[in-house]
Amino acid sequence: MQIDIKGRNVPVTDEIREHAEKRLGKVARQVSDLARLEIEIFKEPNPRVADCQVAEGTLYLKGVTLRAHDASPEMIHSMNLMVDELARQVKRHRDKLRHRRDRSGLGQAAAVAREAARAATQGAAQPSI
Repeated sequence: MQIDIKGRNVPVTDEIREHAEKRLGKVARQVSDLARLEIEIFKEPNPRVADCQVAEGTLYLKGVTLRAHDASPEMIHSMNLMVDELARQVKRHRDKLRHRRDRSGLGQAAAVAREAARAATQGAAQPSI
């Protein structure tokens, strides 16, 4: 997975970059190597907003785009919240694809083969008289 981190009037430090890559390892294992993630960090200019550090993530997958937006007083915490939200969305997307594949009949062939194998092992395990 390709990760691009942009800072809008905020410097992207090595600490933020390393933290993002470490936290996104779990998500990277679940998506294709061709997936692209764009993270944008910025500070909310309104001084009355307490959660002024904002992290936005956009994950481009094949056929779908997932977005997450979170804010908190600390940039690292905002990034953690955004990564957790993206991980939840990726898991839901993968489960949805898996469910569609099982209902379309591709999973039925595997289920029939499993039943045949189970019946063969049960028949071999019982002694014949």
